[in-house]
Amino acid sequence: MKYLWLAVFMSVLIWSGIAPKDQLTWFLEVFPALTGFALIIYTYKSFPLTPLLYTLILIHMIILMVGGHYTYAEVPLFDWIREVLHQSRNNYDKVGHFAQGFVPAILAREILIRKKVVKQSRLWLNYIVLSIILSVSAFYEMLEWWVALVSEQAADAFLGTQGYVWDTQSDMAWCLLGGITALLLLSRHHDRELEKL
Repeated sequence: MKYLWLAVFMSVLIWSGIAPKDQLTWFLEVFPALTGFALIIYTYKSFPLTPLLYTLILIHMIILMVGGHYTYAEVPLFDWIREVLHQSRNNYDKVGHFAQGFVPAILAREILIRKKVVKQSRLWLNYIVLSIILSVSAFYEMLEWWVALVSEQAADAFLGTQGYVWDTQSDMAWCLLGGITALLLLSRHHDRELEKL
């Protein structure tokens, strides 16, 4: 399993890095995946994660690497979807922000349960998980703003607002929806995997 995971990650990373739309944007978009990869390698033996979480992290990394290769505003499949559904913009970034809530919700949940931060109340656990993912989302939106201020050249590609004035609020809403969806759909399965650890 771990070798398949590693092979998929490395294959997509290499593909993503070959002639991306914009080199600086590629680095900015792929950097969280590279950081996550380094953390997984570092903690693999001391704090192994559930198979569910490893799979979700890989999917999130692929989303980041695809977005980095094309820029989020120009992923071809979502250009086609935009045309077919008569949308005003390429919405691949919304997939990324949904994943930004979905995957970290399970990660935060796993850490909080295993470290016994929240012992009894699932309601408080869910509240804390959603608070964590929203704070991460807000931080990422501020990071995007900072990059836009520092690097005017890469700002449009990295921000990917495509003229949508409510992009930041929409991104955070998609993140929250992703987190809620993950908790509703995966909590029981995640609990079973946690018991096996």
